[in-house]
Amino acid sequence: MPAPFTGGCRCGNVRYECTAEPIATLHCHCRDCQYASGGAFATVLLVPTAAVKLLRGELTTWDVKGESGGTVSRRFCPTCGTPVFSGLSAGPLQVIKAGTLDDPSWLKPALEIWTDSAQPWAPRAAGIAQMPRNPG
Repeated sequence: MPAPFTGGCRCGNVRYECTAEPIATLHCHCRDCQYASGGAFATVLLVPTAAVKLLRGELTTWDVKGESGGTVSRRFCPTCGTPVFSGLSAGPLQVIKAGTLDDPSWLKPALEIWTDSAQPWAPRAAGIAQMPRNPG
């Protein structure tokens, strides 16, 4: 895993850098991530919030109540709509959407969460841990 690593939105207006290696890489099957990704799940990296620096642009935030009951802040490019970050409001961890990485080839998801919400037609990763809801 390279650190630091960089990424941004599709149109290039938003750029970020993360100076820490991911704490976890995973597929999230919660219904909210299905909506946010427009697919079966969201592939994400969990990193310390303090390690993420917005280099350029601004993000629009939309807060939703997650399946866990907490408020999830979803942050996206206001120009192209690319989902970039999400996470529990004011939490110590930031979620980075894997599709925004400049080089996502090194990413190896190690966990699938919220598998209770997985769609029956969704592909499942073989050989990685699966949890019915959030870890913990």
